[in-house]
Amino acid sequence: AEAALGFPIEIIAGREEARLIYLGVAHTLPNPQTQQLVVDIGGGSTEFIIGRDIEPLELESLYMGCVGYSLKYFPRGQVDKASMKAAELAARKELQAIVRRFREVGWAQAVGSSGTAKALADILEMNGLSPQGITREGLDRLRGMLVEAGEVTRLDLAGLRPDRVPVLPGGL
Repeated sequence: AEAALGFPIEIIAGREEARLIYLGVAHTLPNPQTQQLVVDIGGGSTEFIIGRDIEPLELESLYMGCVGYSLKYFPRGQVDKASMKAAELAARKELQAIVRRFREVGWAQAVGSSGTAKALADILEMNGLSPQGITREGLDRLRGMLVEAGEVTRLDLAGLRPDRVPVLPGGL
């Protein structure tokens, strides 16, 4: 890539990625003086940042992304109770490393900054699964619909863009 572009490429660590994500998001936060948790679900990792104003207070990058989880737990878009449970347990295991530290710092509001968060919010709202944004109840209802359908392509979900179909289960 460096030869093709003619510029050096710098690889950054996960926490630096989290810091840069927060700096980008901080300028768009609705109430920057409030301590907020920012979650950015990427393809291979998910960044978690607690910050206030433009200052990140706690940063972490975990190896749990929508593409990786979809490929590992939902091959060919197949979704069943066992695969959903396995994906959820894997996510919980990843989160165990940061839960205590993040709870101690605390936050007043959570913000999703990724395309996955936007897609989930759109799907939940447009299909009457959540009145506004992402809620636990809405996610539970969507999970049930996916498991019942057995495959993402069998669902007719308003707001689900074609490019999001393959990664929806892993993002969820």
